[in-house]
Amino acid sequence: MTVTYLMLAWLAEGGAGAFDVYEGAVLPLLAEYGGRLERRVRTMDDRLEVHLVSFPTEDALDAYRADPRRSAAAPLLESSGAEVQLLPVRDIGDSDSDGDGDSDGTPLPPV
Repeated sequence: MTVTYLMLAWLAEGGAGAFDVYEGAVLPLLAEYGGRLERRVRTMDDRLEVHLVSFPTEDALDAYRADPRRSAAAPLLESSGAEVQLLPVRDIGDSDSDGDGDSDGTPLPPV
């Protein structure tokens, strides 16, 4: 059964560059464990980055997290000053069928 996680990384002031180097080292490893980076976004002030990631099983996530190459990159994460939280999430479906931010299917008027 696929497992999905929301990763929240609060970045220290000026830490985005170091965090990008860390991500460049570890994100390519996801595919080796069946992981998928579904979405990666960052706030406009570069202080919060959010990933939606999925793995085929909990064991696959555990294996990814235990990969020695990921462990070797840990000092890069530490140097970025990022505080990371990983939250298990579930899909609740698409209640916003018209994409306007509400759930009633009626388009919102233009702003």
